Amino acid sequence: MLLCVTSQSPPLTALADVTASDAALRRFLHGLPGVDGVGLEARAASLGTRSVKTTAKAYAIDLAISMIDLTTLEGADTPGKVRSLSAKGMTPDPTDRGTPSVAAICVYPDMAAVAKEALGTSGVRVASVATAFPAGRAALPVKLADTRDAVAAGADEIDMVIDRGAFLSGRYLEVFEEIRAVKEVCGTARLKVIFETGELSTYDNIRRVSWLAMLAGADFVKTSTGKVAVNATPANTLLLMEAVRDFRAATGVQVGVKPAGGIRTTKDAIKYLVMVNETLGDDWLSNEWFRFGASSLLNDLLMQRQKLRTGRYSGPDYVTVD
Repeated sequence: MLLCVTSQSPPLTALADVTASDAALRRFLHGLPGVDGVGLEARAASLGTRSVKTTAKAYAIDLAISMIDLTTLEGADTPGKVRSLSAKGMTPDPTDRGTPSVAAICVYPDMAAVAKEALGTSGVRVASVATAFPAGRAALPVKLADTRDAVAAGADEIDMVIDRGAFLSGRYLEVFEEIRAVKEVCGTARLKVIFETGELSTYDNIRRVSWLAMLAGADFVKTSTGKVAVNATPANTLLLMEAVRDFRAATGVQVGVKPAGGIRTTKDAIKYLVMVNETLGDDWLSNEWFRFGASSLLNDLLMQRQKLRTGRYSGPDYVTVD
């Protein structure tokens, strides 16, 4: 089955039949157009060469800061570290109150309440990984309990991981139903679905899982956990962008994109913002619809921002250590 993406495409309810059975979902996903990997990588590389003028760079830096999910997901995380990270997220540069806050602080579920209290009424959201992050290998009741705990602790957003083993084994409806069940437990919390694109083997699989997740109700599609060898790349992120663009054209439903892992420099961030602008347009150029999953990116953005503001670099000691 080939999906025809036009301005007259049916609303999401018209696609309900494609999830009625495992066979129907398989036919739909395998009927999606194949990905031209060479062309995809060439488009991503071309977008990465676009130059940005100084005035646009200043705007892009502030926009990138506002899109960061400032993250700590370590076994050694402590309440003190989460409070410190929350303070940094609210006020990234204490010497310049014009610096925007980040979008969210991303933590494990047991640290969600700590982050919620620290962030108070700042407007910075609490994001929490759940569903047996990062492997996603647990029974569904365990994953749902994990999600409920995070939401009860104050998480505004849930970053779940799919069962890659189930997906790669072709158990598409099982993955669909798991995402849908987690979405229901989220309540008003927004759901980001992590694919771990570096483990999905092919670009066709990345396109298929993107559509599967969006059909199941994902609010965001996310490349990676940041815990494997291959995380966000320009090509796999561009593929997610093209998927959400086509999904909105087909259904009228807008879904966000979050590349995560390996995005460390201002240059990297601006390349991704150019990609958003050229592929998705203004509708996605806000932290409601685009995020960076990062821990060290903020420091480089702050140093580059200081350079534009004062004409000099302050060096790495200018910013606090994550």
